Amino acid sequence: MLFSEILGQEHIKNHLIKSANAGRIPHAQLFVGPEGSGTLPMAIAYAQYILCQNSAENNTGNEACNLKFNHLSHPDLHFAFPVATNDEVKNKPVSANFLTSWREFVLENPYAGLFDWYKKIGVEKKQGQIGVDEASEINKSLALKAYEGGYKVMIIWMADKMNTSASNKLLKLIEEPPAKTIFILITEHLEDILQTIYSRCQVLDFIGLPESEIVKGLVSRENCEEKIAQKIAHQSEGNYNKALHILRNDATEYPFEEWFIQWVRSAFRAKGNAAAIQDLIIWSETIAGLGREVQKQFLNYCIFFFRQALLHNYQTKELVYYESNVSKFELEKFAPFVDGNNILPIFKELEDAIYHIERNGNSKIVLTDLSIKLTRLIHKK
Repeated sequence: MLFSEILGQEHIKNHLIKSANAGRIPHAQLFVGPEGSGTLPMAIAYAQYILCQNSAENNTGNEACNLKFNHLSHPDLHFAFPVATNDEVKNKPVSANFLTSWREFVLENPYAGLFDWYKKIGVEKKQGQIGVDEASEINKSLALKAYEGGYKVMIIWMADKMNTSASNKLLKLIEEPPAKTIFILITEHLEDILQTIYSRCQVLDFIGLPESEIVKGLVSRENCEEKIAQKIAHQSEGNYNKALHILRNDATEYPFEEWFIQWVRSAFRAKGNAAAIQDLIIWSETIAGLGREVQKQFLNYCIFFFRQALLHNYQTKELVYYESNVSKFELEKFAPFVDGNNILPIFKELEDAIYHIERNGNSKIVLTDLSIKLTRLIHKK
């Protein structure tokens, strides 16, 4: 993957190229950016630039090396990523067990998100992690000499999914790696990275892609009409992966929008109506019956929806991307109930629910509690 194939992020491309050309390559870097901003393709392009001794935007270095990168099969390029047991891998899952699926996943869409990966390997109802077995595998693979005598690059995708044991096991290696060994850690959630890991890395911050870059990508790569591409780019919130899902009409197999609207309608009816509380309990049981990753995805969708309602209420409609697909629901009628008085408490309750679900709290209790609190908050004067 070449730098020229990556959408936007020109300042980061230039920084990485200049530092590599000058021989100032940090041994540990942390790429931080939202989904669809290009952190993974940038890491792969950077690894290719270094390992294949390319120059500028061109693949003018080692031709055989560049061909290996076309299939992500270079022996000195290593990956670690969140995994979980599935029908084929019954215990102690590590990235090596899923390498064929990983290569297919990245080559198909390097901008894809974590939930896309979980669906690819059939673990969307579980919570993947980078565990201590993975850390042992990383130590073993990096202890060997570089196959082609140059650098070795370890890309750890979604490094915030490293559990504490794995982080502690890798700490010394990241701080003092073998000669010509480079770590590139990637995360969407900097706050979940262990502080001792974070402090040993040079951090590069990615931003969401401008609409113009997303339009360019959709037109040139997906043969999308420009008018349609502009509409999709506006809805994608700087996330190229989301833009692709909208284009292909496969944003999710789960009806998040319908669940959310059913939820808030029940919450409205529940004020002064004890019978409607039963609807909230039934709703909570339904969502609790799904996998934890789906629950977290849905709660993040709720945060997005409330944010859109707030922006609409405050008349910043150029930032409102939501378009209703549910009959008899209009954002302009819901928006007045979301304002500066309740938006922060709503966000806090949603984030707390995600936190507790991620840490294996009882989903039914967490969601029922959240539903009752939501009923109070959307009626807050």
